[in-house]
Amino acid sequence: MEKIKPKRLEKGDTIGIVAPASPHYNRSDIIRGIETLEEWGFRVVVGDNVHNKHEYLAGTDQERAHDFNEMFRNDQVDAVFVTQGGYGSARMLRYIDFDLVRNNPKIFIGYSDITSIHLAIQKYTGLVSFHGPGMAGFNAEDLTDYRKEFLFKALMETDPIGEIRKANEKKWINRINKGEAEGELVGGNLTLVCASLGTPYEIDTKGKILFLEEVWAEPWNIDHMFTHLLNAGKLQEAAGIVIGECTLCEPKKMDPGFHVTFSLEDILYDFIEPLGIPAIHGLSIGHTKDLATLPMGVNAYLDATNKKLFVTESGVK
Repeated sequence: MEKIKPKRLEKGDTIGIVAPASPHYNRSDIIRGIETLEEWGFRVVVGDNVHNKHEYLAGTDQERAHDFNEMFRNDQVDAVFVTQGGYGSARMLRYIDFDLVRNNPKIFIGYSDITSIHLAIQKYTGLVSFHGPGMAGFNAEDLTDYRKEFLFKALMETDPIGEIRKANEKKWINRINKGEAEGELVGGNLTLVCASLGTPYEIDTKGKILFLEEVWAEPWNIDHMFTHLLNAGKLQEAAGIVIGECTLCEPKKMDPGFHVTFSLEDILYDFIEPLGIPAIHGLSIGHTKDLATLPMGVNAYLDATNKKLFVTESGVK
C-alpha cells in the first residue's frame, strides 16, 4: 500500500483530543494536558465523548469511534492526540472509517493499547502514525526534556529523527545479536501486537524492523507471547528486532534468595538469539518516563553491533 505522510505540526495548528481506550481517572489530567498544549501555541478541540465513562472504557465502542472519525472528518483539526491507553481500542476498530482516515491524513499519536489502532491504520490506509505519549501526561511532572525533544522532532520537523539515543548515559542497552538491518519500523505493545494475529489487522513484519515494549507482564506471560509470535512466523520474518525497557516485567512473587524462573533477558535470548537476527534490548520505547516518539511505517536502520537505532526517514511532510 502507498505510504502516506501527514502534514507536520506547526504552532497555531489545532489538535483534536480523543479517548479510544480507558477513561481518565482525574479530569485534571486532561485539563493540565490541554493547558500545556495551549502554552506551546496550539489550539485544542476536545471530542464529544472524551469525559464519558462506560465501566472500564471511555464511553461505548460507538462513542469512542465517533470521536475518532469526527476528528479526521473535521477540516479544522490538524492532528489527533489520544488522552491515554489502557484497554479497549481494538473494540472500536470495526466502527472506524478507514477511507475517511486515508483521505484526510493527519498526525495520530498514542501508545500502549493504542497499538491496535496503529496496526489497523497501517494495514488499511498506509498512513504514517506515531508511537508516542498520550496528552494526559503532558505536564511538568511527567514531560521530561527527552520525551519533549523526541515528540517535537517526530511531529514538527521534516528532517528524520536520527538516532534514538539513550535517555541517560547510565542506562544500559543490551545486545542480543550483532548485525545490521534496514526496513520499515513496525510494532508497539507486545500484548496488542499478539492480539492482532489472526485478525484483519494482523501485523506484517516481513523485512521490517520490529519494535516491542511491555509493562507489568511477568516473564512467563512474555514467554507465552513470544511463543505466539514465533509460532506465527513473525519473529523469523523481521529484518531486525528492538525491545524497549519493558518496565516492571518481573515475577510478582519470588524467593529473592533463589530465582527459580526465567528473567525477561533469559526469554529474549531464548527466543531471539537462535534466529541470528540483529537485535537489541533496552531503548526508551514504551512505558518509561523518557519515552521516544517513533513514526511507524518509515524507514529505520538498526546497528545492533553498536547497539544503536536510527530513524532515517521523516514521518511528516
